[in-house]
Amino acid sequence: MTLHKPRDLTDAQWSVLDLLIPEPPRRPDRRGRPWKDRRAVLNGVMWILRTGAPWSDLPSGYPSYQTCHRRFQQWVVRSGIMRGIFEALAEDLWIRGRLDVRESFIDGSFAPAKKGG
Repeated sequence: MTLHKPRDLTDAQWSVLDLLIPEPPRRPDRRGRPWKDRRAVLNGVMWILRTGAPWSDLPSGYPSYQTCHRRFQQWVVRSGIMRGIFEALAEDLWIRGRLDVRESFIDGSFAPAKKGG
C-alpha cells in the first residue's frame, strides 16, 4: 500500500485518470528499468503545478524530479494526455460543486523585482 499525501489524488480521482494514462510499453528486448508508477508520477507533477516550485524542489516522497518532468513533457507535448487529465479533474470538481467556471479570471502577468527593490 502506498502512503498518499493529503493533497494527492484520491482513489476516486485516480480511477478516472487511470483510464486516460496508458501504461508505458516495455522495450521489445525487455531491457532497461521498469517505468515508475503512473499515479506517483502524476502526483509529483501535480505537486509542482500546485506549488509553482522548481522541478528540483520536488519532495523525496515522489519519484525523481527528472522522471516527473520527463513524463510531464511527454504527456503535454507528445501525447496531449495532460489536457484530458485537467478536463477530467475539472469535471470532477464541477460535479462535486467545488468549481464554477461560469465566471473565471486568469492573471498571467509577471513583474520582476528590480535589484534593491
